[in-house]
Amino acid sequence: MQGMIMHHAQAVEMTALIEARTENKALRSLGSRISHSQSDEMNFMKRWLELRGEPIMMPMKGMEGMDMSDMDMSTHHMLMPGMLTKKQMNALKAAKGAEFDRLFLTGMIQHHGGALVMVKDLYDTAGAGQDAELFNFATDVDSGQRAEIRIMETMLAKNP
Repeated sequence: MQGMIMHHAQAVEMTALIEARTENKALRSLGSRISHSQSDEMNFMKRWLELRGEPIMMPMKGMEGMDMSDMDMSTHHMLMPGMLTKKQMNALKAAKGAEFDRLFLTGMIQHHGGALVMVKDLYDTAGAGQDAELFNFATDVDSGQRAEIRIMETMLAKNP
């Protein structure tokens, strides 16, 4: 859950770039959809953790008391399948128009693919299916991300 919150936060950060970088209406509405679904899911995950007395942020082993403000979080992406590297995020931030659209779509497909891996890891964890609320949530994330990947693949095929 902590990992998925960090993962979702990047998707929301990516969608926030759309407004200033493209006039593509289909991409703008897709971005809005992704932003809303990921924000709702982050709220669910935060509540789920709070109810269990768990921290929302993933504890960084050996990092207690260190100043994290200037740390490059991309070093932690090994933990999170599909997350964009700092280099990929910088390329996305620098792009405009059709180039932005292409980088956004390929990046978000990669990102969503990583979320599907995380959901599969959850299903493969012993006892995970016994928490009905969590199981239903993971199923919703899985089907939502798959639907969005199909939309993005179609958009990419139209504007390679």
